[in-house]
Amino acid sequence: MASSDLAATYAALILADEGLEITSEKIVQLTTAAGAPVEPIWATLMAKALEGKDVKELLTNVGAGGASVAVAAPAGGAAAAGGAAEEAKEDKKEEEKEESDDDMGFGLFD
Repeated sequence: MASSDLAATYAALILADEGLEITSEKIVQLTTAAGAPVEPIWATLMAKALEGKDVKELLTNVGAGGASVAVAAPAGGAAAAGGAAEEAKEDKKEEEKEESDDDMGFGLFD
């Protein structure tokens, strides 16, 4: 049996999987039927947080922000990958310059 703190989340996932609207009433019904009742406030908060969002899309795009760059480089060929590497080196050099400009020759505990 799921703990009561996760019950609302599981209920929302079940509703999304079934293609049903996620409402606080349905979350309370599901959790009560499962034997892990939650307070209505938590069901309401979960329903409000997921209102207007496609839960399945949220789950499939977890971590997609960092992966899109890595996937794009092979598709563009070696030239695109080389260009990306050059940009990364230039960015790193700029960061090093900024750090050295900020160094005044003394530290916090000197």
